[in-house]
Amino acid sequence: MAAKQAGATLSPELLDALRDGLAIPAHPLALDESRRLDEASQRALSRYYIASGAGGIAVGVHSTQFEIRDPEHSLLETVLRMAAEEVERARLDRPFLMVAGVCGPTEQALREAELARSLGYGAALLSMGGLAGWSERELLERTRQVAERMPVIGFYLQSSVGGRRLSYAFWREFADIPNVVAIKMAPFNRYQTLDVVRAVCSSPRRDEIALYTGNDDNIVADLLTTFRFTIDGEIVEKTIVGGLLGHWAVWTRNAVELLEEIKRVRKGASISREWLTWAAQVTDANAAFFDPAHGFEGCIPGIHEVLRRQGLMKGIWCLNPQETLSPGQREEIDRVYAQYPHLNDDAFVAAHLSDWLDEA
Repeated sequence: MAAKQAGATLSPELLDALRDGLAIPAHPLALDESRRLDEASQRALSRYYIASGAGGIAVGVHSTQFEIRDPEHSLLETVLRMAAEEVERARLDRPFLMVAGVCGPTEQALREAELARSLGYGAALLSMGGLAGWSERELLERTRQVAERMPVIGFYLQSSVGGRRLSYAFWREFADIPNVVAIKMAPFNRYQTLDVVRAVCSSPRRDEIALYTGNDDNIVADLLTTFRFTIDGEIVEKTIVGGLLGHWAVWTRNAVELLEEIKRVRKGASISREWLTWAAQVTDANAAFFDPAHGFEGCIPGIHEVLRRQGLMKGIWCLNPQETLSPGQREEIDRVYAQYPHLNDDAFVAAHLSDWLDEA
């Protein structure tokens, strides 16, 4: 199914799965001690996410390191292709959405979208980062042009890692763009998240757009909340159906199970208070991985450290040598490992790791 997903629109099966809610981890970049691509580990990560039951993977995004696009590395096509090959090899009998990170000015974004389509990717996660001087009108026109090439997932990125504040009016017009199939909300801000949800609910396309959380500081609460607005005299409800998350690049098997349990709970009449405790535990674990104590400087190495401990990566190296764990971050990861053993999937990884690393 994944091998046939690329095109101007998503297949009905993938659209249904996207709107029902998927767990989509943001794929990291595995390097060796020379900071060169570690192909065995990179492929093992893709196999891990597939075997974990994830509903897709996002490649070429922040967790994959934006430096892969720099001429001295030139790894974008390589990592996109490798992940696509692993999805093809898996011969899945369920919908699996391959998402490609797309960024930069319009011409760059269009080139990246065309590359992703040619490799079988189904949707573009369109970053607004790095375009601080652009007007909202220019960003909307850029989105329209990319959406003509392939389905677009909008991306509201927090300002502390390169995002910018975008108005309600921007998201209201964004939601009306044909072939926008979802929006990932990751402003790490309740007010800005509500702007997006209300804008989508106000659009005649509201039933065509799936909302996804990227708010790693509020994952469980986002997924449990029913948003309700009165639009033109009509009560409109919308839920955040799934997640596209760097946080879900680790402990992925348990993240998939968490989402499936939340989807069951959402169908009931009430929600146990225990979910609030679970929500706080997930946020506490995320703080250790993502390093908000130091302005998120250690967020990518923090993900790498967990994967290193599990044997899925050989080290925490990044393309930027300055990007490493912050002081005390390793100890914080120790703490959440000890505090919340029910959140990790170490046993699952240990049972399959040799197969993922040894597959031809």
